[in-house]
Amino acid sequence: MKIPSFFCMITKAVIEELVNEKVANTDLFLVDVKVEGNNRIFVEVDGDSGIPISACVNISRFIESSLDREQQDFELQVSSPGADSPFRVLRQYKKNAGKNVEITTADGKQIKAVLLQVFDENIEIQQLIESKIKGRKPTLKKETETIQYSQIKQIKVIISFK
Repeated sequence: MKIPSFFCMITKAVIEELVNEKVANTDLFLVDVKVEGNNRIFVEVDGDSGIPISACVNISRFIESSLDREQQDFELQVSSPGADSPFRVLRQYKKNAGKNVEITTADGKQIKAVLLQVFDENIEIQQLIESKIKGRKPTLKKETETIQYSQIKQIKVIISFK
């Protein structure tokens, strides 16, 4: 899609449409777009099985070829979210099902757990809870819990180098 020359301002909606057009029918998906007042454009794209640098380059070239630099100059950066970035879209949750995550709840509680399942309104996690009985050695038991998205302030994958 070539943006007509009468467009005088690059908007988030225009960039989102271009990215979604480029990644349609692939395992790639749009995470975020930011357009600053001086036409600095930041695009984050992810993939169900990761995203190679070449895909970021291809998306960048597609966006550049769709915008007219003669009409409006811009700076463009296309990247993947960092490995330690919080999830921002549902597809990131789904992509990371089965992984260890760290959740900060809306009330500030920190939870480390395995992200078991992802649903439209909530997630299911499993955490190890230490139970202490006086005079006995502490034991660990697995507890499953459902958390509504509205209760989640932030969630991200726990990176482990084991």
